Amino acid sequence: MPCSDSSSSIAFKMDQDEKFISFDFAKITCGREITAQTGYSAYLKGRSLEEILGLNFSEVSQALNLKSEEEQFILYLEWDALRSAVIQYLGTCHDDIDGERCHITSIASSPQGIEVALVLLPPKEMPKIIACGIADKL
Repeated sequence: MPCSDSSSSIAFKMDQDEKFISFDFAKITCGREITAQTGYSAYLKGRSLEEILGLNFSEVSQALNLKSEEEQFILYLEWDALRSAVIQYLGTCHDDIDGERCHITSIASSPQGIEVALVLLPPKEMPKIIACGIADKL
């Protein structure tokens, strides 16, 4: 099962209108690097930061058609990290997002857009991952 004893890094890119372009996510856990490979970044392209904050994990998981527990776990890490990073960047609070676990390391702006890099502490708790076949019956 996943470890929660290490930090992660995330960098997200936006255009000049703060519409999402992409993100890079990396976490070392149990001797294995986890990187963003679920399709979540492509799913978010063109969305506003506020839209990203409003996305429900279960709906995203279903939309991306993730079946395995490992894929769902990695998506959760991406989803949670990006939402925390966005809250920190915006300087706002959200009841169910822990923005305090993020630390901005850099913000760079160019004519191509804005890139925000952050380090994240592990989430306080991980959700129970339920297989899609079971979740559909609930």
